[in-house]
Amino acid sequence: MTWTFTDDVDVFLDTAGAWLATRPAENNLVLTITATLRSSGPHAYGEDAPVLGWWRGPDGEVAGALVQTPPYRPLLGVVAPEAVGPLAAALPLTAVNADRATAEALAAGWPGHRVEQVQRLYRLGELVPPSPAPSGRPRSATAADRTLLVAWHRAFAADVGQPNTHAERMVDERTASGGLTLWETGGAPVSMAGVSPRIAGAVRVTAVYTPPEHRGHGYAAAVTAEVSRAAREAGAQEVLLFTDLANPTSNGVYRRLGYRPVSDRLLISADG
Repeated sequence: MTWTFTDDVDVFLDTAGAWLATRPAENNLVLTITATLRSSGPHAYGEDAPVLGWWRGPDGEVAGALVQTPPYRPLLGVVAPEAVGPLAAALPLTAVNADRATAEALAAGWPGHRVEQVQRLYRLGELVPPSPAPSGRPRSATAADRTLLVAWHRAFAADVGQPNTHAERMVDERTASGGLTLWETGGAPVSMAGVSPRIAGAVRVTAVYTPPEHRGHGYAAAVTAEVSRAAREAGAQEVLLFTDLANPTSNGVYRRLGYRPVSDRLLISADG
């Protein structure tokens, strides 16, 4: 019954990867971040080495996982309730991104705390494309779109309060894998959406962005429906996405498309 930590992503995934894959929705962030560390190197997110941890329960089986890529806060996948106390003792935490119950259990040991954001995880049920559809059509983004895509990724990150996005790397990786789609009208791009690589049968819709001057026409819903349809037709068993629960517009759009709530995550920090 102990936490073990390493900065070696191969060691982490060799130990915890199969267990993470048993809950691909709840563990999707851990799975995609560690996949990026494996493909792009330990400094994909910052200069400091990552911190990767797993918990083994009384039966010796993995039952919890953590990943931190400084300067970002520690992020937890599924964690057994009995692992929370030992985690706080093994790795003093002052901020975390975790499911609601785990985050609140950790925060109970802090003198005070503040919830900075609540993110809701959605899973696609039956896809309901927007009707009527907006004008225009989807197309795959290419390397020729790089300048626009980098600018839009940065703008998206600023909108959601995550300015350090490594936009160039993400655009290059997603474009190379066919993971970015643009919605065009009149021959000009007006919205975009991406999908993460498929891991353990799951993909996550990411970076849904429409510039302010093109909002209100349904382009984001249309491009999200397109990437969701394509992901499912390509074999994804789970199509996921996260929203800021404080944004009623995006939550409403995704529910109308057929996404259903799975769980909430808190980005939470200790006071002081």
